[in-house]
Amino acid sequence: MSDFDFFSARRPSTLSTGAMIATSHPLATAAGLEVLQDGGNAVDAAIAAVSVQCVVDPLMTGIGGDCFALYAPAGGAVKALNGSGRAPAAASVAALTELGLNGEIPQTSPHSVTVPGAISAWCRLHTDHGTLPLEQLFMRAIGYARSGFPVTPRVAMDWKGNEKVIAGDSHAAAVFLPEGKAPVAGDVIRQPLLADRLEEIAAGGAAAFYEGETAEKMVAHLRSLGGLHTLEDFAVGKDGANWVDPVSASYKGFDVHECPPNGQGLAALLILKIVEGFDLAAMDEADRIHVHAEATKIAYHHRDALIADPEHCAGVAEQLLSDEVAATLRSRIDMKKALPPVLWDEPEHKDTIYLCVVDTQGNAISFINSIFHPFGSTRLDPKTGVLFHSRGASFRLIEGHPNAIGPSKRPMHTIIPGMVTQDGKTVMPFGVMGGHYQAAGHAAFLSGVIDRGLDLQAAMDVPRSFGFGGVLELEPTVSPAVRADLEARGHVLKIVTSPIGGSQAIRIRDGLLEGGSDSRKDGMALGF
Repeated sequence: MSDFDFFSARRPSTLSTGAMIATSHPLATAAGLEVLQDGGNAVDAAIAAVSVQCVVDPLMTGIGGDCFALYAPAGGAVKALNGSGRAPAAASVAALTELGLNGEIPQTSPHSVTVPGAISAWCRLHTDHGTLPLEQLFMRAIGYARSGFPVTPRVAMDWKGNEKVIAGDSHAAAVFLPEGKAPVAGDVIRQPLLADRLEEIAAGGAAAFYEGETAEKMVAHLRSLGGLHTLEDFAVGKDGANWVDPVSASYKGFDVHECPPNGQGLAALLILKIVEGFDLAAMDEADRIHVHAEATKIAYHHRDALIADPEHCAGVAEQLLSDEVAATLRSRIDMKKALPPVLWDEPEHKDTIYLCVVDTQGNAISFINSIFHPFGSTRLDPKTGVLFHSRGASFRLIEGHPNAIGPSKRPMHTIIPGMVTQDGKTVMPFGVMGGHYQAAGHAAFLSGVIDRGLDLQAAMDVPRSFGFGGVLELEPTVSPAVRADLEARGHVLKIVTSPIGGSQAIRIRDGLLEGGSDSRKDGMALGF
């Protein structure tokens, strides 16, 4: 960092010696920092920050969404919290097929709405590890919801880009399209019903969301749209969040921890296992992009075929992370040309916010909350103000597929918090936003930090690429020469018009905290 180029128009990493928080929105960062300064711990700050972000960044997250977290208590082992919701008990491939669905579940269908898991996860985290009352942690979020918040530039850009989809639901449009159009940066938006919900949860915990009058209203609205949800589905969801053991893999002297399936963290680890066999530090940009694209293509092929609710894909993590599988898959990468992916044993076969916190005691949390598509399902309950996510759109309508929709089943998730340790000590909570990009983003970010020795902000600022769906997406900052090289290897290129993903991270080393927050978003890392 001593040779930082101050003429680059980039920003350096943030440094502090006490505590730090990094989020993708300035008001969320400020809320979490305030809690840390008031004596709260990492969990308290994370809950304060995410509650604010659920108000001020409604495209990306909300209380009607899902959540995953990795928590590393000071001196303790990393543990994972699964806060993803389940499909209604009446949901099945046969039931949805009979209702006329075919092939996939659309974003705006009521069947894309699984029981939201975020509030169950927040309350489980708070009960087990929080120290300050929820009323205090939600104070800023409630204030922004009731009195209003100014729309930030990146949020405004995304809002405008999704104007048409949100216009499809009259209740959502009434809230999110004031005067019939998307707000611009600086416009003030209010969500008083959301303020009411946060006040209820602060006073009554998860029960205030999953049981009683609020749950009755949400279920009634979903059923009016044709959903199969019941009050019992929501009541079961109150205690739905559960602690599980993370999955992990070593990468060049570090241990990388991810939430296990039903999250796609396993795909991130598989990419790392594959690329570990290459000297990425010695490669030029075109070679690095090619290797990551080919490894991503292979890992996502396995993800889509095998990863699902953990009750339906037992043993897949141990299998895919074995050295034998990694070596076999690595051998299929040809440095001279792009190849189609195949499964290792040859059988036939979208939106988010992320934040991380390290407190003065050394507790670290890696935290992600999502409604999947921009504005989730776009379905907003006019009586509660809750905007429902669309995570059920990830389910397959294929009988026998591990990720086929089924009664009370969790779908495969793209949202994945990450945590790095070394010799049993926490080194870095980190995460990458951007729907399907997240697993690829984890691997690319860690490679930049570990292989190339980049500081956190520099690793985030590297031009991004993403090989997915038969196309290699490139940010426009990738040079024409590199593009030509990649095309010559057979990659089908697409130059994106919107930035690929976003990221945050905090590195812990020798009493110093180094934080980064992606310049592709509005947020920042701050500490004291």
